[in-house]
Amino acid sequence: MDETAALPALQPVAAGASVTASSLAGLAFSKGHGTGNDFVLIADPGDAHEISPDQVAQLCDRHVGIGGDGLIRAVPSRFLPEGRALLELDAAAEWFMDYRNGDGSLSEMCGNGVRVFVHFLIAENLVALGPGETLTIGTRGGIKKIVRTANGYAVDMGPWEFIFPKEATSKAMDALVSADGLEVARPGLSVSMGNPHTVVALAELGELAATQLFKAPVVDPKPANGTNVEFVVPAEPLVEDGVGTITMRVHERGVGETQSCGTGACAAAVAIRHWAGNTAPNDWHVNVPGGVVGVKFFPGAGGREHVELSGPAVIVATGTLS
Repeated sequence: MDETAALPALQPVAAGASVTASSLAGLAFSKGHGTGNDFVLIADPGDAHEISPDQVAQLCDRHVGIGGDGLIRAVPSRFLPEGRALLELDAAAEWFMDYRNGDGSLSEMCGNGVRVFVHFLIAENLVALGPGETLTIGTRGGIKKIVRTANGYAVDMGPWEFIFPKEATSKAMDALVSADGLEVARPGLSVSMGNPHTVVALAELGELAATQLFKAPVVDPKPANGTNVEFVVPAEPLVEDGVGTITMRVHERGVGETQSCGTGACAAAVAIRHWAGNTAPNDWHVNVPGGVVGVKFFPGAGGREHVELSGPAVIVATGTLS
């Protein structure tokens, strides 16, 4: 699909900035998604388009823009301070996923976004990646390695950790979460996947459907930089043929409810696996409104456990900004 997006006049950025609204005219874009988590994608191999937060918000607006949960700019790592620091650790991380939430705010990582980002790099002929081959990229959540699979991409998301480790390991919960549609606050567990998450277990799918996520749930205590909130229902039985299954909805920080959240799916599997105990499996299927993603735990470098996220990526449209 090829289309031209007609946008209202974009506002100039703050005085002193070098980027103006007119700098986006004629800029090529793509629209892609991973299990319904959708993004505006911009290829910027020369680092010529520093898009302001206001411009990101307008481009991601579903009524007057292209629409998306976030914007991803593909830029060589050497152009960004964060990227240059990662290149010192791994020279293969030539491309950097410069990711913004739909409201224009910076985000450390997006698991679905990583898969779509790599698919976009391939579609734009910026990289070549065959089935079974691995690509290394830079993100604000660190270096990520992605393998192209038969049905999409599998991403080594790196190690997970509890945000409040003492409370999590001693009480199995560290927060109370309130949301519209839930009569009382529910206990949650705060997990970092390079970005913050708070996971809440619910008893049944009907309760999950009744939870209202039009506005951000209230989390107490809230992690320092805010948090994404996942509401999760374990399957009954939880494990079949060595694979655990859960169903999830998510309110993403700076975005609202989305059809899927890759780092959220990983965090949800971390929490349910922690609550389930030592016999819980390492392989999980996470049902989200936009489809199904896979989560797998495996030993990583330095003795820390890593998490792999797998799933599809699709480019649905290309065009130019008018």
